[in-house]
Amino acid sequence: MFRNKNVRNLITTSLLTLLIIFSATFLIYSAEKEIVVLSFNDFHGSLASSGKNVGAAKFVDALKTERAKNPEGTIIVSAGDSYQGSAMSNLLYGEPVSAMFKEAGVELSAVGNHEFDWGIEKIGKWAEDGNLTFVCANVYDKRTDEPVDWAEPYVIIEREGVKVGFIGLATPETAYKTSKENVENYEFRDPVESLSEWVPEVQSKGADIIVALTHLGSNQDKDGNITGEATDLSRVDGVDAVISAHTHALVSGMVNGKPLVQARNNGRAIAKIVFIVDDDNRLVSAEPSVDTLYEREDTLKDDPNMLAIFQKYETDLEPILGRVLGETTEELDHDRWAGPSLLGEWSCQVMQDKVGAQIGMTNGGGLRTPIPAGKITAGKLYEVMPFDNTLYVLKISGADVKANIEHGIMNEDIGWIQISGVKVTYDKDAEPGSRITNMVLADGTPVEMDKYYTVVTNDFMATGGDNYDFSRAIETEDTFLPVRDALMEAVEKAGTISPVRQNWLAEAKELKTYVVISGDSIWKIARKFGTTMEQIIELNELVNPRFILPGQELIVP
Repeated sequence: MFRNKNVRNLITTSLLTLLIIFSATFLIYSAEKEIVVLSFNDFHGSLASSGKNVGAAKFVDALKTERAKNPEGTIIVSAGDSYQGSAMSNLLYGEPVSAMFKEAGVELSAVGNHEFDWGIEKIGKWAEDGNLTFVCANVYDKRTDEPVDWAEPYVIIEREGVKVGFIGLATPETAYKTSKENVENYEFRDPVESLSEWVPEVQSKGADIIVALTHLGSNQDKDGNITGEATDLSRVDGVDAVISAHTHALVSGMVNGKPLVQARNNGRAIAKIVFIVDDDNRLVSAEPSVDTLYEREDTLKDDPNMLAIFQKYETDLEPILGRVLGETTEELDHDRWAGPSLLGEWSCQVMQDKVGAQIGMTNGGGLRTPIPAGKITAGKLYEVMPFDNTLYVLKISGADVKANIEHGIMNEDIGWIQISGVKVTYDKDAEPGSRITNMVLADGTPVEMDKYYTVVTNDFMATGGDNYDFSRAIETEDTFLPVRDALMEAVEKAGTISPVRQNWLAEAKELKTYVVISGDSIWKIARKFGTTMEQIIELNELVNPRFILPGQELIVP
């Protein structure tokens, strides 16, 4: 009996101990709070569903669905470059994007380089219409030496009693990646130094978590390694997470023990950081992830309110955007990172023809999407050329022609330059700045370094955009004619276009020396070596290709 009593006591004590442990564990667990930050970046006005772009209606529903999982603890933010990029947004200066932000419940936005494209006056209107706040701590007004007054350096948002501080940072590249006149009054300070300066103030205001909401770039390789400018921010003491943008990459991982995310571009993904804090609002953990919406588009549905908003804008703009200008028998491919494109060549040729210039140049990033074979609408050309850049005519020396084209060859920061009117060969294995091996005009005339040539480019490049340098130009003229209008006019005038690649900018092939024999002609030699007459004429700078003599040495690819 005594033994059984002891057993009962032991069992009772054990059960009570387990109950106490379980209760304590439950109390500890229940005291933890979950704060979720959803972010996206580089939306670029992609309101319509197209390709990997899921469109505003599905994108908004995806955001709302994710927020519904934790309605009291979720914050939605944008990392910038939201408005510029589509016909619908451009024609209305971002108004439809503001409507989307308001519907989705976006609370904050970083300032991207393209937020400056239409002047800073638009930023206040976007904030008001979208019911959000812009944050930017490293852009200062040169006239006052103070942070800009159209954005807050930081904002603290409280959720579930937890204060989350967001410090905004713009990329210093903005100074040369938007029109110079729009940023000439602003200084873009070092992001790391700026973040370090503002963190103590945000902490003094009671922030429990600090997030760097930035338009700084990052990339992630297949092994999960994260690189890029944004990674430097994770070294700043007091910063708990970094939201990246600008490089249109999918990034989700830890850098220096802190989450760093980027949600690609055009609403194709949503980044998520889940913060767990204890009862004293101390950070316990932070977990990053990215939901690639375009990979599961069949599971998405349209948000009814956003769909109605989009359809109204679509109906209002249909007379403009739906107008068929003509058609193309060929696909005009373009990828600014891949090299010269047919779209680039055609665009430069149109620019040349419009103003009668000898050479055409445009930056690869100014052309945003290929043109598929078939009908070409005004809306498509707004997508191709979303920026309101104008034709800019100037005269520069052959040396500057060479230097500017050199700058746009294999440039990993800005992409490839697109040209027409001058045949340029380059050696990809040579050092940057020394890659061009030959330059001749369309008629075969060699480009002379001290001679001046008439060049047409766009006002963005002409004034230093993408770090192109036309500062030594003479007889400069901004025509104020939008490049897009010239492209539209060319399509309408032709009705049907069939561009053929001219390879104005081409990699130098292995060259051989051939000695002309009796009976030879350029055509026969080209056929023998599997090349073209034009290449032989260009390489040898032949003034009269019909006149070659036996014993004459020619360079052939």
